[in-house]
Parts: sequence; C-alpha cells; structure tokens
Amino acid sequence: MSQLPAEDPIPGDARSCQAIEEVIVSRARDLGGFSVRRALPSIGRKMVGPFIFFDQMGPAEFLLGEGLDVRPHPHIGLSTVTYLFDGEITHRDSLGTEMAIRPGAVNLMTAGSGIVHSERTGLEERRKPPKLYGIQAWLALPKTHEEIKPEFIHHGAPELPRIVEGGKRISLIMGSAYGQTSPVKFPWDALYAEAVLAPGAILPLDPDYDERAVYVVSGKIDIAGDEFGAGQLLVFKPGDRISILAIDQSRLMLVGGEPMDGPRHIWWNFVSSSKERIDQAKAEWKSGRFDTVPGDETEFIPLPEA
Repeated sequence: MSQLPAEDPIPGDARSCQAIEEVIVSRARDLGGFSVRRALPSIGRKMVGPFIFFDQMGPAEFLLGEGLDVRPHPHIGLSTVTYLFDGEITHRDSLGTEMAIRPGAVNLMTAGSGIVHSERTGLEERRKPPKLYGIQAWLALPKTHEEIKPEFIHHGAPELPRIVEGGKRISLIMGSAYGQTSPVKFPWDALYAEAVLAPGAILPLDPDYDERAVYVVSGKIDIAGDEFGAGQLLVFKPGDRISILAIDQSRLMLVGGEPMDGPRHIWWNFVSSSKERIDQAKAEWKSGRFDTVPGDETEFIPLPEA
C-alpha cells in the first residue's frame, strides 16, 4: 500500500542520547478518516538495513459498510511486509493470490520484476464497524534479486516465535534475536520484531546487526535517560548494546539489518538500484503492460503525473 508519495521525505529531529544516531519524527496524514504515519524514507535517512519504507496504519475505525480500498497498483524491486495489530485486510495480487491477513500474521509479497496487488477490507468485515491498525514496511531487494520472479508467502501468527518473560511479549517477524529465528525468509540479513512492554519492563537490543532502529508505535520509553514517545523512529549507532525501559505500556517495532549493497531509488511504488529500470516500470504501468489482479480487474491506481 502507498497512499502518500514514497519520495516525499520527512524531516528528522536530532536528540542528545549518546546511543542514538538519529531520531525521526514520523509525519501523520489523514486520508479521509484513515491516519497514516510515515517514518521512512526521511530527509536524513533513506534506509535502515533493507527497510526503505515504513508506515503506521491507524488506529482507525471505519463506518459500517466502509473500509480500506487500495485499488490495484504495481511494485518492482522490493518486498512488502504487512503486519496488523487490529483489523483485517484482504490481499489480492496478479499471481492469483487471495489472502486475508489478521493480527499477528505476516504477509510477505516479493515484487521482484513486477507484481500488481490490491488491499481492501473484506465484505464480512464491512458488516461490522471495521478497524485497522498495523504496520506496512517495504524492504529493498539485493541487486542479485531485484528482477526475480514475484512471489507471495503468508505465515500465520502461530508460526512466528514468541518470547514472553519479564513483562515483555516479543513476536519475531524476520531474522534472529533472543535465541529464536523466524521462519520468514528474506535474501538479505534483516531483523523485524514486535515488542509489547509492560511499565517498568526492560528490553535489551544487542548489536547483532550493523543498522538498528526502534519505532515507538504507542506508549513512552526511556533510553539512557532520554524519553521518547509514539511516532518516533530511533536509529541507533552500531556496536552499542541498548537497554529500553518502558515508562508506560508500550508497543515497539524493532527493525534492522546489514547495510544494503548500494543506494536505492524510490519513486511512487517502485524501488530499484537503476533509475532507468524505474522509468521502464513507469512506462509499462502507463501502457497497461503489467498483469491484472484476478477478482479485482475493474479498477487501478493511475501513474502519478508528478
């Protein structure tokens, strides 16, 4: 999903915690009763590991009969990871996939050489006031995988490792941490996890990945005496072991990985190491050369003019 221009950067906010390299304050925008907060890309930071795009969706509650309607649109050169805290989204794509994602599960869609998908609230959900609350992230594919065949993989919530101890509940979405490894496969070293902390709980974050960050979804945390609240992405310096203290009941997303194999260009829904490849994708979408989405063929999002 991309309702805001992906190339629209967000200003950073420098803070004085010694372990923190940068604090990015996500920009909120109301999309007609539906709030989105974007943390990546920002002016000072384009990526954390392979993470090149990071949106918080909601929390939102729609009117009866309404819901999310993101019409079919294309992607290249990336994988999207959708993870919900509340609500449900029906995913359809040009591979013929139709899958409802629910809280705690993972939808991993790899665009590679090109895929088209839509994201909508299903008919059953619309019969009650639908809710939506979660994160959608994009991960840039390594150069060796930018043009691979598209793929869609779903992992149910019971498949993800969970660590519950000391007032902490951690769901490991991607990568390895806290002695566990996620079954979600990605062709670049990456970390992605949800952590829910009770007040007073302490979450350690080891320097296992060169690039690491924590996004505060809700609540308030303390790191080395500095307090941070909801909507902030804290990018850490490499090599330091971090201790995160929950001041309030807090929900965090841990993101990270090894630095990517070179810079990436991002325009609308396209990510690539080559500007020429993005120009090609623009022309292909404008001329209708991408595949259609079975069951959702009648609508699409046009190529933006700018």
